[in-house]
Amino acid sequence: MKSIWILLALAISAFAIGSTEFISIGLLPLIKQEFNVSLYSAGLTVSLYALGVTIGAPILTAITSGMQRKKVLILVMCTFIIGNFIAAFSTTFNLLLIGRIVSAFAHGVFMSIAALIATDVVKPNKRASAIAIMFSGLTIATITGVPLGTWIGEITSWRISFVFIACIGIIGLITNMILIPENLSKSNKITLKDMKTVLTNPRMLLIFIITAIGYSGTFVMYTYLSPILQQVLHFSPSTIVILLVFYGIFVAIGNVIGGKTSNNNTLYSLFIMFMILSFLLLLLYFVMNSSYISLFVIFSIGLFMFMNVPGLQLFAVQTAEKYISNATLMASALNISSFNIGIFAGSYIGGMVVQYYSLGVTTIYASVMVMIATFIIAIWLFTDKHYVHSIKE
Repeated sequence: MKSIWILLALAISAFAIGSTEFISIGLLPLIKQEFNVSLYSAGLTVSLYALGVTIGAPILTAITSGMQRKKVLILVMCTFIIGNFIAAFSTTFNLLLIGRIVSAFAHGVFMSIAALIATDVVKPNKRASAIAIMFSGLTIATITGVPLGTWIGEITSWRISFVFIACIGIIGLITNMILIPENLSKSNKITLKDMKTVLTNPRMLLIFIITAIGYSGTFVMYTYLSPILQQVLHFSPSTIVILLVFYGIFVAIGNVIGGKTSNNNTLYSLFIMFMILSFLLLLLYFVMNSSYISLFVIFSIGLFMFMNVPGLQLFAVQTAEKYISNATLMASALNISSFNIGIFAGSYIGGMVVQYYSLGVTTIYASVMVMIATFIIAIWLFTDKHYVHSIKE
């Protein structure tokens, strides 16, 4: 029962962080108008956030590795709150980007440590489900946090949206202080040399590549979901808020399914998830002449969008424990970085596609990138004797 409260505290904090990670996606049109920048430049609020997580996760995880985990979580949430207030009261576009990067540093450390706490407090056969519960904060944020923040931005100002996120962060901070126990063990002290240990392990490097490429595919399209709904499918801003809520519901359902299906035969489950996601992204391009068919496909994409997250993180931790057990925390942090390399690359590529082609074409590029990850997993599945044996059974 104690583990449920710990996972709940982590989920609440993840909800705050998830809300700020994706809030810019719903606010891109407003930010573009406020600072008189291009849609591509406004997209930097997404891509630079992801880059901040990518850089911050391994470096700051190493710096804080010897600290008691609860203290790290409290420090992380304080940093998160400060970053969002900087964004909320920014007077220039560059200051807004700085606020986003500060928040991103908090994100990377939180996710790498929280994933390990989640797996430590449950039985081994429930680890993917525990990660899914922790990550459910992120998915619930797409249901309520992002649409609500977008709605607040529409009726007041995008600045108030960031104030709203900061207030959620304060709730997360208080929750950590109350629910996270003091007697959590310290992480083993790690150094940046452990990064070399992880990155020179061929299996770990391949996992990071799969995570980065596979995750980036979705964000080629997802970063520009609001503009697609508004400019391509011609839905009104008020309708888009409602659609984002439904999209988030499908994301949350997919996350739960992904956690359950990834507990066993993780890599094979990931192969199926990625293959279906790639097909759906490609299908969206061909049905964009019909708004309602497109919505059905978009919601289906939402179902599979985060379904792979628990499995990817669990597989990284499992592989690290087996081959480089002294650097598991760094492996967890680097896989979080890989997710955000994917977000950065996906949003950046999406921006290039929007700038030189069109919003609709983002789905083709997205599909190709996810298919590359699927192909890599397929090769691993049928060349690794352990997984060949598992599939035959």
